[in-house]
Amino acid sequence: MKLNELRPTIGSKRKMKRLGRGDSTGHGGTSTRGHKGQKSRSGGYHKRGFEGGQMPLQRRIPKHGFTNIFRREFAILNIGKLSVFPEGTEITPELLLEKGLIKKLKDGIKVLGGGDLGHALKVKGLHFSKQALAKLSAVGGSIT
Repeated sequence: MKLNELRPTIGSKRKMKRLGRGDSTGHGGTSTRGHKGQKSRSGGYHKRGFEGGQMPLQRRIPKHGFTNIFRREFAILNIGKLSVFPEGTEITPELLLEKGLIKKLKDGIKVLGGGDLGHALKVKGLHFSKQALAKLSAVGGSIT
């Protein structure tokens, strides 16, 4: 194979459509845009949601609600899941993340009362529901 023998593969090249270069190109006159109207003119396309001058849907629908910028989102964990740790372990948010019991720390971790805890644990830096707090203190656990 030589450099002068290289050819593009069959069907890979198409002739460019030459628009607005007279009738001899086959695309003269209106340049394949049809006659008159917004789409035939230069710059003649509209933005997303444009409905021909009718009030767009997103403006016809009434507004409602608001977003609370002070909202805190907690990662949730049931107290029964903490029974995988041996007795006396100090449980921190980082330890829970490392063991895969939670996926993200978010704005903190809240422990709910689902399941049972069989032994005492030391818990540091977690939020508790009333049920979870009662179950932890019933087995002699401590919270910091």
